[in-house]
Amino acid sequence: MHDTLRINRQRLISRLERLGEIGALPGGGCCRLALTEEDRQGRELVISWMHELGLQVSSDAMGNVFGLRPGAEDGPPVMTGSHIDTVRTGGIYDGNLGVLGGLEVVESLNEAGIVTRRPLCVAFFTNEEGARFAPDMMGSLVYVGGMSLEDARATQGIDGQCVGDCLDAIGAGGAAPVGTPSVHAFVEVHVEQGPVLEESGITIGAVEKVQGISWQEFSFTGISNHAGTTPMRLRHDAGYAAMATGNFVRELANRIGGDQVGTVGALQIEPNLVNVVANQARFTVDLRNTDNDRLKQAEAELQAFVEQLAEQEGIAVEHRTLARFDPVPFDPEMVDRVEASAKALGHSVMRMPSGAGHDAQMLARACPTAMIFVPSVDGISHNINEYTAPEDLEAGTNVLLRVLLDLAE
Repeated sequence: MHDTLRINRQRLISRLERLGEIGALPGGGCCRLALTEEDRQGRELVISWMHELGLQVSSDAMGNVFGLRPGAEDGPPVMTGSHIDTVRTGGIYDGNLGVLGGLEVVESLNEAGIVTRRPLCVAFFTNEEGARFAPDMMGSLVYVGGMSLEDARATQGIDGQCVGDCLDAIGAGGAAPVGTPSVHAFVEVHVEQGPVLEESGITIGAVEKVQGISWQEFSFTGISNHAGTTPMRLRHDAGYAAMATGNFVRELANRIGGDQVGTVGALQIEPNLVNVVANQARFTVDLRNTDNDRLKQAEAELQAFVEQLAEQEGIAVEHRTLARFDPVPFDPEMVDRVEASAKALGHSVMRMPSGAGHDAQMLARACPTAMIFVPSVDGISHNINEYTAPEDLEAGTNVLLRVLLDLAE
């Protein structure tokens, strides 16, 4: 029975679409920033499904939620899951597939009357995206002890509100101690969010590692002046400095090459007028690489460039680190399990790195961990046009089912 058991594709898609209605955006996609009213509604819906499936539901003080399916024996569960918060212009698959795919596995096991030896747990973690509060993967980082609950609660978001106040406002914090339950192994199914699988004609990605991530914020302070009367040689232009840095980030990533990427994703200029030289510019830089030495090289070169530019232009510069995570390798035996399960189900599979950050990279600190990727059409994600074909959603979730059964015995 274990070899022939399969998930229900339409049931999985129906849940994805229903959750996507919360925070739905015109033209598709959804916006459920962490710890907003939309996030509260999404949490209530997913928790209601957990209860319907007979799971024992708990949440910790960080708002991480766990649905436990008891096994024939007690002990640390085999966990799967992801997140349900989105970026401001998110799709309906990013993160959600990992949570709802886990629920679909549970329902399939319930229907088949299968009791695993080890318990199973489906989890979703708070503020994975980091779109409202930095750093990203905050809930899972707190869960594994990489950030204190106190520091997380004190974190201020892009709207000036603090994590702790927002947790309390939507009633997301629970009574379970942070860091429980302990975990035997963790597996996360996720859309790739990139073009590699689709371009290669491959159905399943067995993720070997996650790129290192460096998020930084720079603030330039210059002098506002008239755009028509101020000679170029006498300007202290914060806007120019921001643009020059953005151009340098692109050149830097291309020059280092390999897996190095760089992005200026947020930019604010003041006074933001067509005929005034900008006196303030605040922007973020996102650097990523699977090679930590090259990532450090990129960070050092960026810092040196910014300091030299500020001196050259006669402007002040301030800098703060928003997030910094080293590259994370996944457990080789777990990666082997994903690859073997995909092949046993008749799917094409390739080993690959992840360019995006995921809760799995945090769980890798605490237990053997792996990820399953499925193709993203045109490589599009963090976009309302994010899409993964139903047959690929089904394939990835069936691989998850097989790996979880293997691990939970």
